[in-house]
Order: sequence, then structure tokens, then C-alpha cells
Amino acid sequence: MAANEFGFEPAGELRFGQVGIANLRILRLDLERLAEDMAARVARAPAMFAGAAVVIDFGALSTCPDAAVARALIDRLRTAGVRPVALAYGTREIEALAASLDLPLLAKFRAQYESESSPPSPPERSRTRPQRSVEPATRADHGGGQGGSRVISQPVRSGQQVYAEGGDLVLTGQVGAGAEVIADGSIHVYGPLRGRALAGASGNTRARIFCLDFAAELVSVAGHYKVIEEIPAGLRGKPVQVWLDGASLRIEQLP
Repeated sequence: MAANEFGFEPAGELRFGQVGIANLRILRLDLERLAEDMAARVARAPAMFAGAAVVIDFGALSTCPDAAVARALIDRLRTAGVRPVALAYGTREIEALAASLDLPLLAKFRAQYESESSPPSPPERSRTRPQRSVEPATRADHGGGQGGSRVISQPVRSGQQVYAEGGDLVLTGQVGAGAEVIADGSIHVYGPLRGRALAGASGNTRARIFCLDFAAELVSVAGHYKVIEEIPAGLRGKPVQVWLDGASLRIEQLP
């Protein structure tokens, strides 16, 4: 391993990646109901949600909860089977709450719920570094560019992740179980889709997912998702398209 600018070999290497983390937007501060709903999700799809990292978004509430209430919610969510890891950016009160809870504050997750024409602009000191696609050691990366379509010609295998920033993602091979493909625009898969596909990652509600052989673990458009247990078995192995109809995620077989 080569020495760094300080003249010694580092013990670790820090990189920033586009990560698919579940975002729990709190619409009503009913701790018991929130825990029950989460426990039901975990029970319905344990392979997807058991032990999953979750970002908590208090931005829809009229007032920010105090630290005691937030800690109680975090404890209940952990008991339900997930792991709260951060708060989503909202206000200065939420920024202070994140500090009191010793949790990071992530700005990007609020963009899922804002108008595309007016995304939030949090202060630089409260933002995380911009997230980019993960490095070649953990992704398949074979072309494309920011703002346009990105074409991946090799299979995306379990544990790999591909992110098309600012545009569509086109995959000519398969997406294996445990793999994740993400695009700010639409996703086109010309082979089997067995992993996770997240289109409209920056909040684009017009994005779609097209697939010729559908067996996805999870599909999502602009934050609205369905897991395999919620998808009709008759669609598996079929060519399908996935899109948003209002606030409902629709999956239908292509003609």
C-alpha cells in the first residue's frame, strides 16, 4: 500500500457512496403506532427490513419533538427490528436534536419530499458531503456520464451497486439478488432483475423502471416502494414497467 501525503500508510480508506437507506417520514408522532407499523413491515419482509438502516425524518411535523420523545421513538424502532442511524435535515431545531442524540444529519433525504423546482438548501455546516456512486471496488462501472444515460454492459452481482447520477440507467445484463441499481432518472433492465431497483432517486416522480424478466427484491420510484412480498406472483419472470400513479406505485406487465 502506498504511503499517503503525510508519509505513512493509512489503516483505512474512506470513500463516499450512494447508499439505499430507508427513510421513515413521521406524519404523526404516535410512537406505539409507528413501532407497530414498522414491526409489521419487518415481519412481512424480513429479508428486506430486519436490521435495516433507517433515517428518521421529522420534517412533516409542525413542531420538532424533544430529545426524550425522539429517544423513545428510536428505542421502539430498534425493538421493532430496524436500526435508526440518522435524522433527515429539516430545521435548526432538528439540527440541534440530531446533535443531542449524537446522530448524523443527512440533507439529501428531504429532497424526496420537496418540489423538484425548489429543493432544500441547508447550511453547508449541517450537510454531509455530496454522495457519489461507490468506487469500482464495490460497483460495476462501464460508461455513461453525469446528466445523461449510463450504460452498464456487465452483470451487476450480489453486493455491487450502480448509480446513474442525473440521468437514466441502462443495463444490458442481469441484476443479481443482493445487487442494487439506482438512477436519478429511469432504469431499463434488458436481463433478469433480481436485486433492488430505485428510480427517481433525487425525487423525480416521472421516472420509471422497465424490465424484461422481473423478480426484484424491491422496486422504488421517488421513494415509493414495494418489496417482493407485495408484488403479485403472476408478474414474476414477466416483462414489466413500474411507475407512480399519484402516490401509488403501479407494476404492470408490458404487452
